[in-house]
Amino acid sequence: MRISPVKFKPMKFSINRLLQAAIFSACSMAASGLIAQDDAAQLNTVLDIDALYTPLASQPIYGETATSLLQELQTKHYSSIEIDDNFSSIVFDSYLDALDGSKLYLLKDDVDRLSAYRYTLDDSLKNGSVEAGFAIYNIYYKRILERMIYAVDRVENHIPEMDFTLNESIQIDRENAPFATSVAELDEIWRLRIKNSVLSLKLTGDDDEQIKAKLSKRYRNQLSQIGKTNDRDIFQAYLSTVATAVDPHTSYFSPRESENFNMGLSLSLQGIGAQLTTEEEYTKVAELIKGGPAERGSELQAGDRIIAIGQGVDGELQDVVGMRLDDVVAQIRGEKGTVVRLNVIPTDAVSESSATIVSITRDTVKLEDQSAKKEIIELSYNGGSYKIGVIDLPTFYFDFEAASRGEEDFKSSTRDVHALLDELKEENVDAVVVDLRNNGGGSLSEANQLVGLFIETGATVQIRYSGLRNGFTRSFGDNDPEVAYSGPLAVLVNRTSASASEIFAGAIQDYQRGVVLGGQTFGKGTVQEIIPMGYGQVKLTRSKFYRISGASTQHRGVMPDITFPDFYDAYEDIGESSLDGALPWDTVRAVEYSPYQAIQTLLPKLKELHQQRAEQSADFIYLQDQIVRTKELRQREELSLNELVVKNEREQSRRIEFEAENKRRLAKGLTLREWVEEGADNEDQVLNDDGSLTSISDTETGVDEIKEEDPLLLESGRILADFIALNQNLLSAQNDTPPTTNR
Repeated sequence: MRISPVKFKPMKFSINRLLQAAIFSACSMAASGLIAQDDAAQLNTVLDIDALYTPLASQPIYGETATSLLQELQTKHYSSIEIDDNFSSIVFDSYLDALDGSKLYLLKDDVDRLSAYRYTLDDSLKNGSVEAGFAIYNIYYKRILERMIYAVDRVENHIPEMDFTLNESIQIDRENAPFATSVAELDEIWRLRIKNSVLSLKLTGDDDEQIKAKLSKRYRNQLSQIGKTNDRDIFQAYLSTVATAVDPHTSYFSPRESENFNMGLSLSLQGIGAQLTTEEEYTKVAELIKGGPAERGSELQAGDRIIAIGQGVDGELQDVVGMRLDDVVAQIRGEKGTVVRLNVIPTDAVSESSATIVSITRDTVKLEDQSAKKEIIELSYNGGSYKIGVIDLPTFYFDFEAASRGEEDFKSSTRDVHALLDELKEENVDAVVVDLRNNGGGSLSEANQLVGLFIETGATVQIRYSGLRNGFTRSFGDNDPEVAYSGPLAVLVNRTSASASEIFAGAIQDYQRGVVLGGQTFGKGTVQEIIPMGYGQVKLTRSKFYRISGASTQHRGVMPDITFPDFYDAYEDIGESSLDGALPWDTVRAVEYSPYQAIQTLLPKLKELHQQRAEQSADFIYLQDQIVRTKELRQREELSLNELVVKNEREQSRRIEFEAENKRRLAKGLTLREWVEEGADNEDQVLNDDGSLTSISDTETGVDEIKEEDPLLLESGRILADFIALNQNLLSAQNDTPPTTNR
């Protein structure tokens, strides 16, 4: 989660968002609109499992590809891979988890019978057979069809009898729950899930008939989509599980998946510049691509759930809940310059009543749109004035095609940052912050060269390759003695700073060239290579990164010198350490290097001064409180299905958010908000200094009416100001270095 470097947008915290998001039931939110005429026939469809279920079979090419995949894994992966009974057991558990991790479809008897495959998958794969994967999937396929039939029956025939005064509840996270031992037990689990779906809509004001129409359409659409499952889907799911059993960054892509992957960042650049994923029945925005049309428009956010898609400025919105991801992507994908409209449930929404329409003009994400950018923060601190230059680097990019053609002005993150540093020096900045928050990495050579802008010469990273006798390690470094910037430096990172970002931050920290600030980084210290196969391709881990100190960035990431509150701290499932099968942290021999400054000596005092400010900072206190409350909510195990209880929880949530935000505003001398009852006409109003009320839109609330600098960047500037004061003589000597020319 990124705080804007221009305006501080308070991170929205919602008890209800976490409560609702934790459900992930097949219909916890409703689709927009009622059933159209052409859907009416669907309601009359006879829901008979024997008519709907047809087992799917493998093709010869699938078995041949499985054998080839094992060969690639054993001969080219960084680790030594043994395809044995232990590997088979890992694949078996991973496959079941991928299919039914929430224990909502398969019965215990199903799992017991399927356990006969636990230690035989390795043998069948070696023999060129994927029949076991199809057998497991076919049972799951039948069970999910049965559940959809049950769901349709519940919403079409039993809504009036649902009693929302009972003290019933639903289990939020079923990952560690046992499989149901009977159909009756599974029915009860689904009865409660569907009751929650009905309650969710009831709280938006829908009556029973409206709820029935919406949920019936929803489940029948899902049933229709599930019925479109084909043998390619099963093959992709099974072989993908086989590959990721080795490590989480090794993957298999069938020809269709390969096409999507090769188009850019695995569905990332499909018309709007958004990386999509599935979360139960929803298509969720996993990430907005820097520079893409969605990111530029600022309306779509990571975590939003897409429930309907319309083509053009006035095309009818089509429900996509429960639809296959590739089919959703196909609807979003389109010609440059055309418009697509998305009906989305915002990531922090309580219910569908908060769903909004987002219009995006399709475009191509251009490399220059992801370029490094700069700004200057004017900082008054300790009786002095400081100009802090900020370089925002969203990714480590390099235009290989333009460079190979011999073009002199090809795009490169290092060249762009060098030019920005020259501009900042001309503007006489006192210090520079390189902002790598949410930078997922990119070109290794660019990370290496970027370090070179701040040091004279020396190693920047080590890479250990797989091979005989545990492989070999090679160091890469900067051989150019010119330094683009020699002044005070800070690197700002967070939990989603990964790969090349960790190489840069680690090298700056090891050389004591700058202060690393923020949160623990992701911990991805492995390198993957795409290897074409006869049918599809495999993305294979071939090597590992190591810092010049010898420590791996894998698993542990880079720990900052001074820690800032990071909203990602509330989530334990983010980072390499949360991934099953992640390669371990280890070390290699350090290379020779010398520190540039006495940062480690100054750190105790820098931390002390920072802590004094943080304890008094309204923004830091606000963020810390958000993190604490979010952690507490994520520990909840159940959600009430009592209407009065849920309403009270929602009201309490709004009150907590209201008081926390007004506490922050009061401490900063900002306009306070006026408490209004939920659903009141004046809900979008704020209390002015003169006591009057001013209406503001949702997009303005907490954003346009609060023009604030990013508090984490401001604090980074203050830390650099402290560093200047504590190390004035050394910095003065370094700043006497004459300017360098562009590299």
